[in-house]
Parts: sequence; structure tokens; C-alpha cells
Amino acid sequence: MRKILVVGAGQSGLQLALGLQSHGYEVTLMSNRTADEIRSGRVMSTQCMFHTALGHERDLKLNFWESQAPRIEGLGVSVAAPGSHDPGPTQRAVDWVGRLDGYAQSVDQRVKMAGWMETFAQRGGQLVIHGAAVGDLDYFSRTYDLVLVAAGKGELVSMFARDPERSPYGEPQRALAVAYVHGLGPRPEHPEFDAVRCNLVPGVGELFIMPTFTTSGRADILFWEGVPGGPLDAFTGVKDPAEHLSLTLELMEKFTPWEYARATRVELTDAGGTLAGRYAPTVRNPIGRLPSGGLVLGVADVVVANDPITGQGSNSAAKCAAAYLDSILERGDKPFDEEWMRATFDRYWTTARHVTKWTNAMLAPPPAHVLDLIGAAGALQPVADRFANAFDDPADFENFFYEPEKTAAYLASVAGV
Repeated sequence: MRKILVVGAGQSGLQLALGLQSHGYEVTLMSNRTADEIRSGRVMSTQCMFHTALGHERDLKLNFWESQAPRIEGLGVSVAAPGSHDPGPTQRAVDWVGRLDGYAQSVDQRVKMAGWMETFAQRGGQLVIHGAAVGDLDYFSRTYDLVLVAAGKGELVSMFARDPERSPYGEPQRALAVAYVHGLGPRPEHPEFDAVRCNLVPGVGELFIMPTFTTSGRADILFWEGVPGGPLDAFTGVKDPAEHLSLTLELMEKFTPWEYARATRVELTDAGGTLAGRYAPTVRNPIGRLPSGGLVLGVADVVVANDPITGQGSNSAAKCAAAYLDSILERGDKPFDEEWMRATFDRYWTTARHVTKWTNAMLAPPPAHVLDLIGAAGALQPVADRFANAFDDPADFENFFYEPEKTAAYLASVAGV
């Protein structure tokens, strides 16, 4: 029986630990918090998982909350009219919703990670509640066949060197602010189904709204992404949750009044329902070398951390865990050496590279042909649907998004020109 240590109890670490456990591996999971501490703590993310990522959970029978979480059947895009937020926007230059082929879902990671961690322990896994430092891994690496680092923050990330060729940004490109709320009304245009709403305010930032399932049931996430130094970059130093929500709503009223109109009666789901911060999107070398010479393999956002503007974090984590699980199972009893580690990461990078390319493109001001594409989706439903479904398979953007010629050819084909 091969012994594997997984450090970090997020989407990728827990999915991988539970997957390995189900195949008979002796798995130890290290977490810096207990399940109860996670469940009663602060929200950690704005996860919205699309069809493929949800499929990886279903494959492992880990979709415990699927019947309770809202079914997200569409993805909408609104663009504020140029200059309309001065003195106050009422106009949208673009407003459409694409229908998803397979529904998406969001489960608060406090609910999911706590539940998965308890399941791991109930199934006989060894759970170690302890923050891990590089020195700890140096000690543990001698007694495990493989050490996987899935803790995307803290000292351990420094073991993995930044890959400058794959990391065009050295600084954070957005200031992030999240609030989980009850009491949000439906969008009047499509009250019959749930959708993620992407509101773009050119030059200022983005507001994302998504239905979720949290510790107190059905809720919605209000998520601002502000251009650093701009009017949405206003949450630094805001510690009081009520003040955070008030500021969120004030900015909605000014920049996205069509969304504010359904948010006049919202309240926070709980005292831990807010989050703010920023980080630079970074791709890192997947292999970390310990002081003793031992090697560890980085997982998910330890090695590929994208800005959440494209909603890919938990999707990428699930896809990474699935790819790594397959690589480990295929390896059998052969050593998990450096060559295998690099090949395992490369297997994940075949999908992750599309996410990174698309996310980095969305952080920059959109070129004219992308504005044409987003505008055309308002009149051509197949374009809206394809754009929405590319959130599940970002590789498809290669076919119609990046190059003006491909975009023009695609729009002409849909329009029947």
C-alpha cells in the first residue's frame, strides 16, 4: 500500500485525498484548521463549478449537496454604457444571457470542505490538524512515497519558483471584495431560472453575482473585482462586515443600478460572510525541492493561480485533482520521481493553459473584436450560448475569441452571412 501525504484541505487537496483513499492508498491529510473551524469561519471563495468539474465530483460520489444547491442554468453578461456611471448609470450597452448545456452549481467551501474532511476521517483517513512548514515536509517526505502540496497560501508556496514566461503580471490586477447575502431578488428579465451575472463596467471593474448554497441554505454572492487604484478599490482596511456590505451596495447603486434594484433588502448570511484581498496571477514551477533534497509536487493554485475574473478557481482545482489522480493510479508501484512529477503537471497544464490565457486576456482592456463578439451575443443567441459554455471548456475560446479573423468568421457563420 503506497503512502501519500496531501498538505492542504481545499477543493483539490480534499478531492485528491478522497479519490486516492477510495483506491486503497494510505493517505494522510494535513489541514491547518478543523472541520468545525472551517464551517464556522470566514468565507474562502466565490466558487461556481461548471459541468465538467461537477462531473469529477460525481465520479467520486462526492456531490453531497447537489440536490440542495441552486441549479445555475445560464450565464449573463451586462456592460455599462460608456460614461454612463457619471453622474449615475441607468443604461446597459449590452445585456444578454447564454444558456448552459449542463447546469453549474456553487457550494460554499465552508460547507463542502468541512463535510469532505469529516468524510475522509470517517473512512479511515489520517487527518493531521497542523500548519505545515517546509521543515515539517522535510521530515515527512522520508516516510511517504509522495508528498502533494495543495495549500495555496503561506510559506509552502515559496518552494515553487515563479515561471516568468507563463506569468505576464507581476502585480495584482484586481482588488477583490466578496459578500454572501440573503434576500436578493430575481433578475426581472429571466426570473424563471438561475444564472451567474457578469456585469462589466469598462475601466472600473466587474461585479459578479451568483446563486450559492451556504451554511444557512440558499444565498447569493456579490463579488466586486476592482481595477487597482480605481473607485472599486475601496475595501482595504474595512474590517466590519456590515460596513463591507454597505460599501458593496453603495458601489452597486452607483455603477450597476440594474443589479442594485434587486439588492435593496439584502442582509449578510453570517458574520463570516465577507472577504477582501488581492493577489498577482502566477504560474509556478510544479516541483518543490526540500532542504534534504526530497521533492514535492504542487497542486492546483499552488502552481497555477489565476485571477477569479473568469470563475475558474474551483473548476481548475477539480480538474487538476482528477488529472493527478489518474497519473498516480497509472504509475502503479513505480517511483514518483522528478520526471513523473513534471509529466503529471504537464498533463494538467494541457487544460490549465487555456484558463490562464483566457483569464489574462480578460484582465486587459478588451480589443475591438472582443467587444464586437460580446455585443453580437445580444442579438445572436447561439453566440451567447457558446460564450457561456466556454466557461466549462475554456479551450473553445481558441476557436472564436482571441483572433479578429476567427471572431469575424464565426459571427458571419452564425449570422448566415
